[in-house]
Amino acid sequence: MDDMASAGSATIVLVHGGFVDGSGWEGVYGALRAAGCRVSIVQNPTISLADDVAATRRVIAAAPGAVILVGHSYGGAVVTEAGNDAKVKALVYIAAFVPDQGESVDALLQHAPPGAPSPPILPPRDGFLLLDQKKFAAAFAADVPRDKASFMAASQVPWGMAALTGVVAVPAWRSKPSWYLVATEDRMIAPAMQRDMARRAGSAVVDVPASHAVYISQADAVASLIRKAVAGIAEE
Repeated sequence: MDDMASAGSATIVLVHGGFVDGSGWEGVYGALRAAGCRVSIVQNPTISLADDVAATRRVIAAAPGAVILVGHSYGGAVVTEAGNDAKVKALVYIAAFVPDQGESVDALLQHAPPGAPSPPILPPRDGFLLLDQKKFAAAFAADVPRDKASFMAASQVPWGMAALTGVVAVPAWRSKPSWYLVATEDRMIAPAMQRDMARRAGSAVVDVPASHAVYISQADAVASLIRKAVAGIAEE
């Protein structure tokens, strides 16, 4: 899905994470569009990392001009690989995983810091994962209105094991500038882990007091950081 504004400016490509779909970006999309930005939203199948990288690359290819690639949660792994496309000028991580070469999201979770929250992921069925619906709101969307969090729990998109274990070959953050939003109340990815990954990637960091669903609950703050990335590449 592509919407255009401000001819000649960068296109912002938004990449969702696991258990959800691209509709969660609606608030961020609206805030960016109101600021005159061009925005595209990826609908990843979340079956495997390779498939999601391919889906994202198709959106990048269709985007006019330079691209700012934004990933939330597992989407961070997707943009880390897909961001090697020559059109991508910067990466923005929103409470996201930032794998290095040879790492997967699974490997990062296995090395979470002591005391880190344990996401309520149910045992895999037919190669796919879901979160416990009863624990979804507290873990993923504690600051999202109750009815919306309940709907998110009931409408989860199964997350493929091949997405969880997919390994990044070439991390784009090693050659491109990046920004990182730390959700300080996150119960899916420990804030300390977020800061460690951002530090390793050399990202410019902002803290936002929000849950893992910060892209929904604090859409304006997320849009603000993305616009900083747009301004950052414009100054180069």
